[in-house]
Formats: sequence, C-alpha cells, structure tokens
Amino acid sequence: MAAVAQNVVNSDDQFTKNCNSPTQNSETDTNKSSDSKSEFQKNINELADILSKLNPWAKEFIPSSFRLKNDQSVQNNFSKRRNTFNQGRRRMNGRSFRAQREESIRRTVYVSDIDQHVTEERLAALFSSCGQVVDCRICGDPHSVLRFAFVEFADEHGARAALSLGGTMLGYYPVRVLPSKTAILPVNPTFLPRSEDEREMCARTVYCTNIDKKVSQLDVKNFFESACGEVSRLRLLGDNVHSTRIAFVEFDIAESAIMALNCSGMILGTQPIRVSPSKTPVRPRLPRPASN
Repeated sequence: MAAVAQNVVNSDDQFTKNCNSPTQNSETDTNKSSDSKSEFQKNINELADILSKLNPWAKEFIPSSFRLKNDQSVQNNFSKRRNTFNQGRRRMNGRSFRAQREESIRRTVYVSDIDQHVTEERLAALFSSCGQVVDCRICGDPHSVLRFAFVEFADEHGARAALSLGGTMLGYYPVRVLPSKTAILPVNPTFLPRSEDEREMCARTVYCTNIDKKVSQLDVKNFFESACGEVSRLRLLGDNVHSTRIAFVEFDIAESAIMALNCSGMILGTQPIRVSPSKTPVRPRLPRPASN
C-alpha cells in the first residue's frame, strides 16, 4: 500500500512539472498531461481498491479502550450463557434422578419379621412368583426376628402382586409385606463377582460395619480369627467424614464366614459391630506402577 501511495505522489509531481514547463510545445504538453492524468487516475483507483479490502474491525483500526470493553462484553455474555446451560443441565439431571428414584420405589416392597435363618436367595424365590425380582436385600441383626428386607421387581405389577404375600409363613414366622418408602441403593457393578471363583470368594466373605475408628486392622483380624477361624484377606476402610469404619473379611472356608454372622452385636473396641454376608469379593490390590 505504501508503494502505491508513493507512486501516486511521484506521478502527481511529474504531472505538475510537465504542466508548468515553458520549454515544451503545446501539443507535447497536452499529450503528456493527458498521459499523466491517466496514470494518476489509475494509481488512485488502485489505492481505493486496496483500501476497500481492509477489515475496519482489525485491531490496528480500533481504539484499545473500545476493544477491551467489547471483549469483556462478549466474554460476560458467553459466561452467562454457559452458566445458564450448566444450571439447566443440573436441574434436568436432578429431575431425572428423582424420577428414576420414584419409579424404583414404586417397584419395591418392604418385608419385615424375617426369620434369621432365611437367606436372600430364599426370600427372592418366594417373591419370584409375583414377577421378576431384580434385587433383594436383607438387613438388620441376623439374631433377631425383626430383620427386614427390600425386594425390587422389574415392574410395578410385580410389586403390587407381592403385597398379597403378607402373612405367608417363611421359616418360623409369617412375613409382613408393605409398599416401600425407599429405593434399594444399587451396588457398584464393578465390585460384583466376575467369575465363579469370585462368587466362591463371596461365600467366604463377610461385610462388617460400625467398627470403632481406634481399632486397627490387626485387631479386626485377631477378633474374627479367635471367634470364627483363619482369615485369608481383610480390607479395613474408613474416611474423615464417617465416625466409624467398615471391613470386608475373607475366611479360608465358608463355614467360618457363616460363624462370623453370629458376631453381630459383639463389642469390638467400644462399638457393637454389625456383620452381614458380602455381595462383593475382596480382590487383591494391584501393584502400583514404578514411578520414573
């Protein structure tokens, strides 16, 4: 663009000189004047064409104060739209979760007065006549007839049909069946048994809760070995949020795990522990990769 402008200036100067020179005859002056004007107009047109192609919103044409204000405005508008989108997505996720939970509750029944010798498999078999059972959880002290359970069906029809089984004798006691007010908390599927060997490991494993935080892993192992038998693997877990800890205890034989269920209510440290069959095996910890 600078070269074109310089050509325009040079052509203008040459045109002026030719027009003012007294030594040239009129015909020559006229021709040269015409040529100079034509060249000058051509350069002007080229300059106008170049300028027309420039972007008037390029940085070098916009004052920095205006550009800063405009950039902030664009950024603020983008942030508002992003926040609005995220809030809407969270609301949708919350509504979706509540809807799924309510639908799961409608498919679940609450069963109480369960005989301490009744297993989850036996309870699920009783209700399988009403529909497909997708989950069954027995809770409570295994020594007490006040044990209760939640049974979830594949659809609401199964749950409504299950209400008719109230009063059915199961073991030594008639069970009570009512609509559930809560859904069954799902087990993380990655923790469930993946093979026949892991299912056999579950039969030898118990889940222990309400463990005193001052109790060590060695204390837990010694407690169960003295009362039930040899412990092959133990995982003691806890965090800073909960006041107690939990443990998965795997025994050498399944009979020891059955005996461990009788330890519910016994004091370990300062707390009465709760013991129930484990739905997940205690997998060996993978070695950590060596740091470079």
